[in-house]
Formats: sequence, structure tokens, C-alpha cells
Amino acid sequence: MTTFDQLGVPEPLTRALARRGITEPFPIQAAAIPDALDGRDILGRAPTGSGKTLAFGLPLLARVGSSRPQRPRALVLAPTRELAEQISKELIPLGKAVGRWTLAVYGGVGYEFQRRNLRRGTDVLVATPGRLTDLIDEGSVSLADIDLVVVDEADRMADMGFMPQVRRLLDQTSTPRQTVLFSATLDGDTAELTRRYQTDPVRHEVEGADDHGDAAHYFWRVAHHDRVATTAEIVRTTTPTIVFTRTRRGADRVARRLQQAGVQAAAIHGGRSQSQRTRALGAFGNGRVKALVATDVAARGIHVDGVASVVHFDLPADPKDYLHRSGRTARAGADGVVVSLVMPDQVTDARTIQRAVGLPEILHDPGDDWLTGRLGGRLGDEPVRAARPRRGGNHRPHRNQGRPRGGARRHARR
Repeated sequence: MTTFDQLGVPEPLTRALARRGITEPFPIQAAAIPDALDGRDILGRAPTGSGKTLAFGLPLLARVGSSRPQRPRALVLAPTRELAEQISKELIPLGKAVGRWTLAVYGGVGYEFQRRNLRRGTDVLVATPGRLTDLIDEGSVSLADIDLVVVDEADRMADMGFMPQVRRLLDQTSTPRQTVLFSATLDGDTAELTRRYQTDPVRHEVEGADDHGDAAHYFWRVAHHDRVATTAEIVRTTTPTIVFTRTRRGADRVARRLQQAGVQAAAIHGGRSQSQRTRALGAFGNGRVKALVATDVAARGIHVDGVASVVHFDLPADPKDYLHRSGRTARAGADGVVVSLVMPDQVTDARTIQRAVGLPEILHDPGDDWLTGRLGGRLGDEPVRAARPRRGGNHRPHRNQGRPRGGARRHARR
């Protein structure tokens, strides 16, 4: 069994990990940590929840220097508030073990707390592009001393239109620097970042990152006026459930109507304040809320283990969004159910998604006996599974469980 000690992680960090019950690295960690500790640029292909936060976070904390006020030494860019908060929560206690301080800055909350902590000095800055740009423009922070950069979920940055901001931010960091980039895909805008900002990167990929895991996928023909009732039955049978809608207004409306149907529900989207989003996630995580109704913007920011089902109340705009949404269930080797509600005028759209992600182009009607079988209900007809979709689902291994399926491949560009 490989240990973090054998990978070269400093003893104070391995002790901090052991206190949390983390003793055996996951594949992406075992592959990437030694090269990152050596100062190499890393190009990693790994889904959300594969353990990549520690894969980049441990070397970053081991190597980062001490900062001056308003001049951090390491930068982690994340596409969403929730992901930035999650990363910082992972790094803060580990950083204390080596005398390094981490601060997260993102929108949806006031500026003053972030300004005050930047003036005090932070060694590692975890940020969303928009809020960091604002803080730079007002003179609250400089990136000139940053010689360690991590861009997390670069593909999602591109999907959300952040790439111009990301490039402007990276242009303000120190050279030379170590640049670590993680993404579910390594082409398009991600490849452009690599060409422009990385030097001879070592490439690591998690094998099996393209599996849908143990999720059963259903596409149901449902009339417009039946969608809320159908969703309520799914939630009652396979709770906790994340329900995805296209718009903020739709999320609020569906959450309200689920409440009226007797299902405890809360909405989460970009129009909610950070405190509202945090409270909703907390209530969902501890079971007070059975259904979390979210927009696509929130899809990558939701990291809750034990989600039994995902409902596409509104069909996603494209196959990538389907995978981002669906990846909230069937994590850590658990079972999961993904149900897409397909109205009569959406059959072509549904089949386009199925074809793109490698699912059979089959639509079913909800069965009368779907409450009696798998996960408390057979969910109508027999589910379909993806043999090998073109873009991966997300599997977050619990820290006390075994490794996820597959190993990691190392590719060094010479």
C-alpha cells in the first residue's frame, strides 16, 4: 500500500491527514503528488470528486512560501462559489499544520471581510475569477508574487465564459511559476491554457473517469402538468434528490410547488445570496431538506455524498450539462438514479443527449409499479446504463473508503 509519506508529503501534513482518517492516497493523488512536489507543471484529467483537491493541495501547501500583506504566494482558481469554499475548507486545516494560511474570495458575500484578511496576509488564495478581478481592480490584492497557480475544473471555466478573465489573471502572476491544471477534458480552451501557460507539463489521467458508475438512467415521457407530481413521487422514493431546472425562476417555482405537495425542498441558484445557498446545502446535507432544486450554474458547486437520485425537471441544454448534473449521484460506488422528464415536444432533444453520452435512445412511460423495486421503487421500465459515455460522470471517493475504480496514467511530454 502506497502512503502519503512514500509520495514525499511532509510529515506535518501526513499527521494532519491521519487525524482525519486519510491514510491511503487515491489514484490521482498517487500519480500527481510526486511530480507536483518536484515543481513540475501538471495537466490532470480527473472528474469532480476524484480526490484532486488533495492532489494539488498537498504539494501546494508543502511548497508555498510565506506572503506579504495583500500579496499571496499561491492561487487556486475555481469556477463556482461552492467549489471555492469546498477547496478552502479542505486546505485551511492542512495549512495550519505547516504554518500557511488560506483564504477564499468569491461573490455573493460582502467585500470587507475579504479585504481585511488580504491586508493581514494570506499565503494561499482560493478565488472565483469575477470576485478576484474586482479585488484586483480596487487595489486590495496583487498577484505579482504568485509563483504557484492551480486552475481547477478548467472545462467548466470555459463553459461558464470565464476563460478571458482566467487568462488576464494568469498574465498578472509571476514568471517563472508552477502551473497545475485540472479538467474533465483536455481539449479546446483547456489545451489553449496549456500551450500558453504551462511548460513541459506532466499529464495524469484517472482511468475510468468516463464511467457513469452505478447510476441507472431513465428518460420518461411526461406531460407538462404532471412533472411536479412525478418529481414529488421520485423524491419520496429515492431521497435525497437534486432536481435541476433551466432558470432561477423555475427553480424557485418548482421548490415552492414541491413544498405544496408535501416534499421538503429548497432552491439554490445564482440569484440566491451565499448565506442562503450555504443554508440550503446544509439543510440538504443533514436531511432536513429532501429535494434541492438547482440551476445548471450550481451543478458543479454541489458536492454532497449520498445523493440517491437526480431529476432533470427541465432537460439540460447540452450533453455536457447532462453529465455535470447527473454526476451528483452514484458517487463513491453507491447506487443512484437519474430521471429525465421528457415532454412531447422534447423527444428529439432527449435522443440527442442519449446519443451524445452513449445511452440507448429509449424513452419510457412511468410504470404503475415503479415504487416497488430498486431503491424503494422499480421506477417504471428497466433502466438503461451507459457502457462508455464520451464524457465522464463524477465519483467522489469517501476518505475512509477504498480507491475508486481504475488507476492513473502518467504521460510526460518530452
